[in-house]
Amino acid sequence: MDLPYFHVDAFTSIVFAGNPAGVCLLKEWLPDEILQAIATENRLSETAFLVGSGCNYELRWFTPKTEVDLCGHATLASAFILHAHTRITPKETISFQTQSGTLQVRRQGDLFSLDFPIRPGKQIPIADELTAALGMEAKEAYLARDILAVFADRAAVEHLRPDFDRLAGLDCLGVIATAPDDRGEADFVSRFFAPGVGVPEDPVTGSSHSTLIPFWSARLGKDHLHALQISERGGELFCKNQGERVQISGRAVEYLSGTLHLAG
Repeated sequence: MDLPYFHVDAFTSIVFAGNPAGVCLLKEWLPDEILQAIATENRLSETAFLVGSGCNYELRWFTPKTEVDLCGHATLASAFILHAHTRITPKETISFQTQSGTLQVRRQGDLFSLDFPIRPGKQIPIADELTAALGMEAKEAYLARDILAVFADRAAVEHLRPDFDRLAGLDCLGVIATAPDDRGEADFVSRFFAPGVGVPEDPVTGSSHSTLIPFWSARLGKDHLHALQISERGGELFCKNQGERVQISGRAVEYLSGTLHLAG
């Protein structure tokens, strides 16, 4: 069995930056164990699998260890590949059916805008386990799907050297570290760690911004936000708070295209 496969760097306009995602186009769903095996073999933070046609697709995302319910960069990468390699026109909106409901992606020039659900966090005490895992005490902490740890400035987030074994033991999918960008390059910065699902540090994380956008929108008093994820590869996101939904926009570039050969 041969499957079309693409490797895309998302939330960037240059290769070797942003977050690499695998995109695999299927005619029909394969067994879950095969999807997981492909994602494990790829060793990317997420591999996206799509079944559909036209502007309507079912979409699933797998890390090297497990399926996840929401992923931004692999959704952006999927829309980018469909625009580049199918007959979808630039003005058409793609609808993805996912575990998180219908996600729509619109193209505006070289920007792809994701319409995602909002996931606001509820403030929680700063646990000793969180401080030990991050190696530094946050000023505030909030819980949604992930723990949001808020720091005073960009340097604090940059200098984090987490203990990934401790992070994997926390009762959440991942930990978002964030701070205002006191250097003036963006409104806020972040990093994202999810070693429990096989992603020690994610280069750029769209789904975390479902929590980051409502937080910083309220804190900064603005609905349009410019964000940087300051991982080693780095990424840029253009964000909008839309009330019950958020808009997350970014660019993407294709690094590789080929065929997966599944024997047997």
